[in-house]
Amino acid sequence: MTISHTLQKAIDSLRLQDVYLRDSFAHCHDEFDPKYLGEQEALNVQQMHVVRQTVIADLEGNGKLVRVFVRFGVRWVNPIAERSMDEQGSPSVVANIEAEFIAEYALEQEISQTCIDDFATQNASLHVWPYWREFLASQCERMRLPRIVLPAWQLPHHRREESSGC
Repeated sequence: MTISHTLQKAIDSLRLQDVYLRDSFAHCHDEFDPKYLGEQEALNVQQMHVVRQTVIADLEGNGKLVRVFVRFGVRWVNPIAERSMDEQGSPSVVANIEAEFIAEYALEQEISQTCIDDFATQNASLHVWPYWREFLASQCERMRLPRIVLPAWQLPHHRREESSGC
């Protein structure tokens, strides 16, 4: 897979400055106590990943900053109750963890909004992913939720073709 012209232009024009947590939410629902529940392994895990928005900020004489807001989430669903759904037609969520991170990039040369959008949707999450992995692992441990080990994230165009020799 090759990188599009607009994405490459954004990669060449943006320099990562910071990644930080903007917002987080963690909750075990009323009747659910993960420490003493023997059915943890039976819970279904659902994940969320959304690039919510990009904002270009003028730094008053110091250039521009592109801020990408990326939201992640995991929720544990009771598989038995999930089949029947609750009164509102939603799955029976017993716990959830969500976090929104901001990745900030110095804009070294002007680029189009299309370039910025391509970068935000195809590349920015790569920079945020390690922070989300650590945050999720830490929250799971603190809340005594089943451990979730998220894989390292690699962009498709960085993958090597498999050879028969390895």
